[in-house]
Amino acid sequence: MATREQLIADIMGAQQRLQDLIAEDREDPLFSSHLTLSQLKILMLLARHGSVSGGELAGLLGIGAAALTGMIDRLVVQDLVARAEDPHDRRVRRIALTRTGRDLIGSIFNAGDEKMRTILSRLSAEELDLVAQATALIIKAAGSGQP
Repeated sequence: MATREQLIADIMGAQQRLQDLIAEDREDPLFSSHLTLSQLKILMLLARHGSVSGGELAGLLGIGAAALTGMIDRLVVQDLVARAEDPHDRRVRRIALTRTGRDLIGSIFNAGDEKMRTILSRLSAEELDLVAQATALIIKAAGSGQP
């Protein structure tokens, strides 16, 4: 029987191989989007937080408002985000995803779901039960806060 540490290493290695196999798919919307890492971060933050002020978004990114302006300008040109006046303070401009931006970030987030569904559909009912049990155990361990 393998040691506990060897089993952990084997599981982590298998997880990395699975991630590598999934990442090889060049039809992934992330690869066809031509977004920079900074632009992707902005879209992900807006997807999570909704409409935010430029100052709030700059704070979330850890950058200055001046640096953010150019990035937002490029995303506006691509129709991925829009600026709008804050209804409570006309001096503040709020930034939010457009429908195109929501669709793009949604397709990026959901691309992995479709790939995983395809992979899981190749397993038998018994194998799926084992995967479900193992996944539940991992979620339980992650939620316990114990190392």
